[in-house]
Amino acid sequence: ETEKIPVMRGQWFIDGTWQPLEEEESNLIEQEHLNRFKGQQLQESFDMEVSKPVDGKEAIHSLKLSRNHVDWHSVDEVYLYSDATTSKIARTVTQKLGFSKASSSGTRLHRGYVEEATLEDKPPQTSHIVFVVHGIGQKMDQGRIIKNTAMMRDTARKIEEKYFSNLATHVEFLPVEWRSKLTLDGDTVDSITPDKVRGLRDMLNSSAMDIMYYTSPLYRDELVKGLQQELNRLYTLFCSRNPEFEEKGGKVSIVSHSLGCVITYDIMTGWNPVRLYEQLLQKEEEELEDRWMSYEEQRLLEELYLTKQRLREIEERLHGLKASTISKPPVLKFKVENFFCMGSPLAVFLALRGIRPGNSGSQDHILPRTICNRLLNIFHPTDPVAYRLEPLILKHYSNISPVQIHWYNTANPLPYEHMKPSFLNPTKEPTSVTDSESVSTVPSPTTSPVMVRRHYGESITNIGKASILGAASIGKGLGGMLFSRFGRSSTTTPQTLETGKDGAEGDDRKATTVGTPPFPHSSSAFLEPTVELEHRIDFELREGLVESRYWSAVTSHTAYWSSLDIALFLLTFMYKHDQEDTDKSNLDTI
Repeated sequence: ETEKIPVMRGQWFIDGTWQPLEEEESNLIEQEHLNRFKGQQLQESFDMEVSKPVDGKEAIHSLKLSRNHVDWHSVDEVYLYSDATTSKIARTVTQKLGFSKASSSGTRLHRGYVEEATLEDKPPQTSHIVFVVHGIGQKMDQGRIIKNTAMMRDTARKIEEKYFSNLATHVEFLPVEWRSKLTLDGDTVDSITPDKVRGLRDMLNSSAMDIMYYTSPLYRDELVKGLQQELNRLYTLFCSRNPEFEEKGGKVSIVSHSLGCVITYDIMTGWNPVRLYEQLLQKEEEELEDRWMSYEEQRLLEELYLTKQRLREIEERLHGLKASTISKPPVLKFKVENFFCMGSPLAVFLALRGIRPGNSGSQDHILPRTICNRLLNIFHPTDPVAYRLEPLILKHYSNISPVQIHWYNTANPLPYEHMKPSFLNPTKEPTSVTDSESVSTVPSPTTSPVMVRRHYGESITNIGKASILGAASIGKGLGGMLFSRFGRSSTTTPQTLETGKDGAEGDDRKATTVGTPPFPHSSSAFLEPTVELEHRIDFELREGLVESRYWSAVTSHTAYWSSLDIALFLLTFMYKHDQEDTDKSNLDTI
C-alpha cells in the first residue's frame, strides 16, 4: 500500500557515467536502431574504451527526438546531441575551430551495460527460508512487520558476508502479516470505547486487545486460522517460484515475536482449550465418585457414565470412517526445523495451562521433536514480556543461568553446545570477600564446575580458578560491571593476593567438587538432580556496559529486529549443518 515505484529495463546507456536514458527516448532509439541495423555483425569484443572522436566520419543515419537528435556513424558508434539553442551555437563555434561534431558536443551512447551478464551472475540458491511472525500491535502500525523483517534481513546479510561467505547457500527471511486480514468483532469494541483520552484507548485497542481476542473462545480460532493460512500460502507461493527448493531438501524455520510465539506454538502442537475443558470434566467426575451420595444419585451417575462412554464410542467410529475416506491434510505444509521465540510469553501460557516440570531433559516435554527439531527462546534480560522455558522442563534450571548470546564481533567464540551450565543464585548478592568465597559451584556429569557471582541479567562470569574469587569482591557499580564483562581472563590480578592465605582451602574445595556428578543443594532447596537438558533452550542477550535497566525495560521488547548479535545467533543454528558439511569436505580434500 506504499508509494509505487516503477521498475524499468535499461537499454541505452550514457558513456562514462553508464546512466540509462529516459525510457521514452530509449525505446524510440531502440526501435530505430533495430529497423536500420538488424542483422548486421557487431564487433567480437565488447567496446570498454572511453569514447573516441569520429573525425571525418559522416553520420550514416539520424533520428530526430523532441529535444535531441541521434547520429549513427556505424552500428556501434552512436552519439546523442542536444538541440537546445545554446548547444547549437557552441557546436557551430567548435566546428569552425576544426573540431568534429561528435568530439565537440556529442554524448556517446552504448546499447547494453558496461558489464555483460554471465551464467554465474545470480543470487545463491536459497536453502533455508525463515518465516518472521509478528506479535501484538500490527493493527496499530500496519506494515511494521515488513519493515522489521527488512531490518533483520539487512543485518543477516552483513553477518553472512562476514562469517558465512564460503557457503554457496542462502537464508531468506519472509514476513508473515496475519493480523490485518482478520475482521474479529468488526467495530464493536470501538463503539463501546469512551471518548476521553481517545488516543491512548485506541492504542490499547489496537495492541493489547489482541491478547484478549486470543484468550476469547469466540475469536481464538480466527487468529489461529489466520496465521496458519498465511504461513501455508506463503510457503506454497515460495515453492511455486522456487521449484528446486523442496527437491533439494530446503528447510524452514520460524522466528516469532511476543504473542506470535504462542499462536505459532498452538498451530504446531494443535493445542485447543477444549482439552482443558475435558480434563476439568474428568476431574469433576472423579470428585463425585469420592464423596457420599444417595442410591438414586449413584444410579443416575452410573447411567450418565455409560451414556458418555457410548457417545465416545460412536464418535470414535464416526471419526474412523471419515479418516478412512478423507485423509486430513497436515496443519502446516512443511516441517519446522527451528522455532525461535523472541521476547516470548509462551512459558506463562504453558504454566497457566497446567504444564509442570518433569524428570526428563527432553524438549519433547513441551514441544515434540517430531513437530519441530529445535526450540530456542531468545530474550533480553530486561524484557518485561519475556519468560524462561527451561524451568518448565526441569525445575532446577530456574537456578541455572540462561546461555549468554555471543557479541557478533567476538573473536573465536565458544560453540554454544560446549558452554558449561552456570549456577545462578538471584536471592543473595555477596558484598564481601567472605560472602564471595561461599559462592556455590555447579558441577555437571560431563563438565567441570563453574563459579558465578552476578545479578540476574548481567553477563555471566565463568571462573575456572579459585584464586580469582578475590576479584569478585568488587561491589556493585561500574567496577563490578567491568569485572563481569572482562573478568573471563585466567591471568593473575592484584586482588588475588588477598586470597592467597585461603588458596590451599580453595584448591581442596575445587578438588572435592570436580568429580561429583550431581548438582549441589541450592538456596531454593532443590534436591540433587542429575538430569540435564539435551539441548539448552533459553538464550539471553548481553546488557550494555552503560545501559539503563529502566529504559531497557521500555525499549528491549522491540529491539530484537536490528540486533547483529541475534542475526549471528540465528544464522549460526541455520547454517550449522552446511558449515559442518563444508568443514568435513575440506578435511577430506586435505
